[in-house]
Amino acid sequence: MDIRRLILLFIFIFSLVMLWDAWQQYNKPTDAVPTASSAASSSASEIPTAPVPSVGTPTPTVDVPIPSAAIAAVPAAEASRDEIVEIKTDLFIARISTRGGDLVGLELLNYKATDDKSKNFTLFDSEHRYAAQSGLIGDGLPNHKTLLALLPGKRELSDGEETLQLRLEAPVINGVKVAKIYTFRRNSYLIDAAYEIDNGSQNPIVAYAYYQLQRDTRAPAGESSMVSTFTGPAQYTEQGKFKKIDFSDIEKGSAKFEQKADNGWMAMIQHYFVSAWIPRENLQREFYARSLESGVAAAGLVVPVPAIAPGARLGYTASLFAGPQIQSILNQLSKPLAEGGIGAQGLPLVVDYGWLTIVAAPIFWLLDAIHAFIGNWGWSIVLLTVLIKALFFPLSAASYKSMAKMRALSPQLKALRERCGDDKQKLNMEMMNLYKTKKINPLGGCLPIAVQIPVFIALYWALLGAVEMRNAPWILWIHDLSSQDPYFVLPVVMMATMLIQTRLNPTPPDPIQAKVTMIMPFAFGIMFFFFPAGLVLYWVVNNVLSIAQQWQITRMIERGGKAANDAKA
Repeated sequence: MDIRRLILLFIFIFSLVMLWDAWQQYNKPTDAVPTASSAASSSASEIPTAPVPSVGTPTPTVDVPIPSAAIAAVPAAEASRDEIVEIKTDLFIARISTRGGDLVGLELLNYKATDDKSKNFTLFDSEHRYAAQSGLIGDGLPNHKTLLALLPGKRELSDGEETLQLRLEAPVINGVKVAKIYTFRRNSYLIDAAYEIDNGSQNPIVAYAYYQLQRDTRAPAGESSMVSTFTGPAQYTEQGKFKKIDFSDIEKGSAKFEQKADNGWMAMIQHYFVSAWIPRENLQREFYARSLESGVAAAGLVVPVPAIAPGARLGYTASLFAGPQIQSILNQLSKPLAEGGIGAQGLPLVVDYGWLTIVAAPIFWLLDAIHAFIGNWGWSIVLLTVLIKALFFPLSAASYKSMAKMRALSPQLKALRERCGDDKQKLNMEMMNLYKTKKINPLGGCLPIAVQIPVFIALYWALLGAVEMRNAPWILWIHDLSSQDPYFVLPVVMMATMLIQTRLNPTPPDPIQAKVTMIMPFAFGIMFFFFPAGLVLYWVVNNVLSIAQQWQITRMIERGGKAANDAKA
């Protein structure tokens, strides 16, 4: 098998994988949009429960059975009493319901909506029934169904202020006062959700706090069927490491994840964005993921709260990160408290780099470093492609030399095929003798290409998963490197470069193979019409550099062959 067949085989397999993935996305069943009646019960999602031990006993292992009584919907009369309060910081507008203090809306001010660029992107919203919920488990303690009282206070982070707090209070039951306090910070997507429990009763309180993320199972709006990305819960523990949890497995009750650990977090991820509940202390916790109703799921964790003696007051805080998957921010949060992080180990793994993360992560680090110097992501992609091409120049040169030599042999190979006819065995023997005589290894270009393939695939995933590309302009008509080229200029240029590369390669003597070789640039190019402009830009630059390198090497080989023939003559 010669090098052109190997290249065609690689392109064919890659195309099949991409087309199969697109077909799977296209034929995925569409979840029904929740009706008004089902939406009314969203705040009535199931509440985790846990056994409450006596004071003085060791911190127990948390169990999370599903109580049937928790499925009941909030009465319409009570639902009408809900109030939504808006909190504005320099990065987002958060909308919090007095029903349980749920975070039901999060409008990111620095990111535009996918479909309507005149609007800001919303992470939590009612359309997807996406909300961050939390509550306490214990007799008379408030959960995410409890109607809380909103206390007066500032609702916008003013210039010069670094923090802003929102305080909500639950009804006093048996002398127990509970307040839920949100703390927002300047230039941060990290939100602290604290419970302040004042035990005014005569009995000790041993309680549990739960934190969950609720969402429907539909893909985010505007997600391309040609670029498949994961949407759903994800978990990290030191024991089980990073695990994604498919919505389909949750609905079937077959989701596999770590049930108990003394560390870790639970998240809900989608393309470019993530929300994650992150307890600060290394306390024993129990993770859960369950289907609340058809097309709606919840994932979260339950953490024990230290026992509170009569007359004592206790505060417990967990952190919620909700925002873009910016690698530098995630890396900082994963550091220990002593280094300015919150100990969210493994949080950078929410950025989906595919199965070549070990290669893609360093590539994006280099791209980010280039961007810090250049300041434009489009030109950063161009320079990164040049650097990678330069790194693999010796391997590429070996491949192109082999192809150039094979091209020089094309007339002789064609003559052999005509002379041997249908005698395949004789043809193979004659071809091997010809390769041996000319000192050509027909597989000489295979290894260089095989070594580069993982790097190019990793770069593909690095560009696909980087939220930094979202709404990032390049030049002229390219205003968003994460969206397809609006005028399809880059895909057409890419198609043209692939045709030029085909012309530089040896012409296959087999008519069918020759037709496939000519059709492939068009088939491959049309597929890239629907790819993000940043990915197409990478392929265009890579193809242009490959053409220049291949043309130069082919010219050198042909000149050398001509000089040798002239010397013999």
